Amino acid sequence: MLYVLGALAVLVIVLAVAGFKIVPQAETMVIERLGRYHGTLESGINVIWPFIDRARKVQWRFVVETQAGARRVIGKETDRIDLRETVYDFPKQNVITRDNVVTEINALIYFQVTDAKRVVYEIANLPDAIEKLTQTTLRNIIGEMDLDETLASRDTINGKLRLILDEATDKWGVKINRVELQDINPPADIRDAMEKQMRAERDRRAVILGAEGDKKSRVLEAEGYREAKIAEAEGAKRSQVLMAEGEAEARLRVAEAEAQAIGQITSALKDSGGDPAQYLIAVRYIEALKEMVSGKDNKIVYVPFEATGVLSSLGGIKELLGSASPVHSSTS
Repeated sequence: MLYVLGALAVLVIVLAVAGFKIVPQAETMVIERLGRYHGTLESGINVIWPFIDRARKVQWRFVVETQAGARRVIGKETDRIDLRETVYDFPKQNVITRDNVVTEINALIYFQVTDAKRVVYEIANLPDAIEKLTQTTLRNIIGEMDLDETLASRDTINGKLRLILDEATDKWGVKINRVELQDINPPADIRDAMEKQMRAERDRRAVILGAEGDKKSRVLEAEGYREAKIAEAEGAKRSQVLMAEGEAEARLRVAEAEAQAIGQITSALKDSGGDPAQYLIAVRYIEALKEMVSGKDNKIVYVPFEATGVLSSLGGIKELLGSASPVHSSTS
């Protein structure tokens, strides 16, 4: 009897232990009762019926480190579903661009389980399904783009890929948060051609920049020379204008002085009864004779034919001045 009671006690303890399920935080378990979905366990302590309820296992991928220190991805069954964001690093694959260039690309997928029930019952192998879907979708997107566009449009490819994957995996209870292309490796000959093209483009830009700099230097030099000439011409013009204005003003003042002198002489001659016109002609005649004989190399002196008339005019001036002197003295 004691043996039976002991066996029953052990059985109860085993059933109790088997009936308690401790689920870590951010993990869950899908429970089936007699082969049918019964419920989803939350984190913490949960109680199930042993042998009647059991956890449904799913295929999952895990990253392990080898003895050599390398990281390796393995797939195995597990009854716990991780609700944290998971990263899948898919192996490299060859895709063909629109211009028929075979390019090697590998991608990273960041996803998170939102519904454990659908992860278990809507898809047989979630990691493989996401990988195959990513590969086929990536081939379709790259096939619509040229190589240059592919290399320059990583953000565009990531955005398109994320939208398509998120929409396709929604019924699997998975949310695609982010997609990243790690490497885009064209063939070696294409890379060499691209490097040569890049160097040629840089050389062309250097030549263009040098030519533009030389052109700008020449233009600035020409503009400076032109502005200097304009300033020089304006200065010469201003100098000539000032000289002309000064000469004109000097002549005007000389003319005014001569006019005043002629006016005084004319007034004096009229008062003394003399002829002003005859006086002025005689003065101009004498000045002309003076200029004729004032030359340094003049050897011959020409006496004008009308010199006697001028001398008579001078005599008349003398008489006028002589007759005018008593008048001035009397007035004084």
